[in-house]
Amino acid sequence: MESKPPLAATRCGNTEFRWGERTYIMGVLNLSPDSFSGDGLGDDMGAILDRARQMVTDGADILDIGGESTRPGSDALPAEEELRRVIPAIQRLAGEIAVPISIDTYKSEVAALALKAGASIINDIWGLKHDPGLARAAAEAGVPIILMSNQRDSPEPYDIIKEVISSLSESIKLAVKSGVGAENIIIDPGIGFGKSPGQNMEIIRRLAELKALGKPILLGTSRKFGSGRTPDKRLEETAATVAIGIANGADIVRVHDISQMARVVKMSDAVTRRKN
Repeated sequence: MESKPPLAATRCGNTEFRWGERTYIMGVLNLSPDSFSGDGLGDDMGAILDRARQMVTDGADILDIGGESTRPGSDALPAEEELRRVIPAIQRLAGEIAVPISIDTYKSEVAALALKAGASIINDIWGLKHDPGLARAAAEAGVPIILMSNQRDSPEPYDIIKEVISSLSESIKLAVKSGVGAENIIIDPGIGFGKSPGQNMEIIRRLAELKALGKPILLGTSRKFGSGRTPDKRLEETAATVAIGIANGADIVRVHDISQMARVVKMSDAVTRRKN
């Protein structure tokens, strides 16, 4: 079988992501007080700085900063409050840490101001379906954008992989139409966003099928598996999904527990990518 050419590298400031060489780690930095995993830092700048520095020390390649909880049943947050939470943190961190900062938002107003404050990646949980202006913000700044497949407003599909691929294909077209460079588009199947537990498992099992879209794949399974335990006690389940996800084609894993998952990533890469 003829092998596909490697994906073009994605540049983010002074950082270059060379897809296929290793798995990159995105650390979750929640500034919302009502995060589903109970790790929200609010506006405690000291705690934010300490957590961010530790994540980088532990092996995070990207920090993903979000000011609005997107847990099931959460209420939408006004843009003004989201900006109040995230902009001071991004401004401070941009001058103190060496890794790129991602802004986790589905509002173009928040994304644009976050980019001016020092963020260099946009992470959109609605894949441009909520606010297409996010693509214009990414195109104008020349930064990568992560497009997620979100089924929360859709009837439950029978074939979840077919639905995810269709959704992401539409998001990619919207991004390209707005001028986002092909090398600046990253896709995310959206574990937990409108999918049943069985569908989440099927996505991880069949993740390699998303390679047909020709984009780097981000997988966010952290603390989402392990019913009966609080999210912060789901380390082993996260480790298993990260390892299997990497074996099935994940290029980035979005996680809370950096030091532990960095070891999982290193071992998974050693097996799947033959990296010692």
